[in-house]
Amino acid sequence: MSQDTPRAWAPADFDFELPPELIAQHPAAERSASRLLDGTGTAPVDRVFRELPAQLAAGDLLVFNDTRVIKARLRGRKDSGGAVEALVERVLPAAPGAPHAVWAHLRASKSPRPGSVVRFGGPGAATGAGPQAVPGQGFDAEVLGRAGPDGALFHLRFPGDPFALLEAHGHVPLPPYITHADDAEDERRYQTVFAARPGAVAAPTAALHFDAAVLAALAARGVQTARVTLHVGAGTFQPVRVERIAEHRMHSEWFEVGADTVAAVEATRARGGRVVAVGTTTVRSLESAARGGSLVPTTGDTDIFITPGYEFRVVDLLVTNFHLPRSTLMMLISAFAGHAHVMALYRHAVAQRYRFFSYGDSMLLARRG
Repeated sequence: MSQDTPRAWAPADFDFELPPELIAQHPAAERSASRLLDGTGTAPVDRVFRELPAQLAAGDLLVFNDTRVIKARLRGRKDSGGAVEALVERVLPAAPGAPHAVWAHLRASKSPRPGSVVRFGGPGAATGAGPQAVPGQGFDAEVLGRAGPDGALFHLRFPGDPFALLEAHGHVPLPPYITHADDAEDERRYQTVFAARPGAVAAPTAALHFDAAVLAALAARGVQTARVTLHVGAGTFQPVRVERIAEHRMHSEWFEVGADTVAAVEATRARGGRVVAVGTTTVRSLESAARGGSLVPTTGDTDIFITPGYEFRVVDLLVTNFHLPRSTLMMLISAFAGHAHVMALYRHAVAQRYRFFSYGDSMLLARRG
């Protein structure tokens, strides 16, 4: 169990003062040149990320999230001419009657009605002729209605493969705290070097620090690797608005933990190695697949909400970035490494001018309790 005494936790317990200039607007010049705050001991140790392999041992297992960020942000116009901005939350499996469909957040002066058409990616308004792709001018999407657990999303029908249309007409879905428009640097750097399965609308940011040299150093040291997939949704930036975190409704994301990864974890345990999760999305995947008491191959949606007092079943070490104040991810890492310890590490990071959030620096944590 966590070392924290059971209590009625509130968002204010996970708050901290962050000077705005410490929010990284661009990535480090080199992926592995970012800083690494080693918080595995009692006192913090300031390192550089390329030193990570030296902190691990032969027989340890690094588990990555191999999701790929899609160009999920679209700009368009309704058939009335009004501007629309969409953020695709989920590309749906093909189904009869809606072979190419997505769930998306829509922002407009007035929400589009079911049956209306929105033109995305082109200079003009929608044609009103139903979903169609117009070469050089974008494409039309039909609004089918509301979607999602609470009806906050819109169900849209696309005229072709959503992944191809997003790649051609979409923009990199940079987080709300990054203030510049996406550019070629973001297309390259807001993506891990091992991204494989498209579907995320936010990057698994702890993995952004890994490059070919670090991966080679890990392999040379005898550190094993495995993969999970969790398609990160926009809910990762959702604030906690309730006063008691036990009342917070966690967003849902699709994930998969395969049989190969389960076998790798079992082999790691058998040889006395440690399971090292790269990012909170990997933690959520592994712990979701172990909800029944033991890790088993699992595919589906997870809304797991990890807060202090949670009993971790799989993960021993965690590589993670610095998270937003009062966020569910601050709650997760506090559950993992101890609330007082995490808050002390954050005070150290602010004092030492670490760079925060998606393009910022990283930390290494050990499970406590």
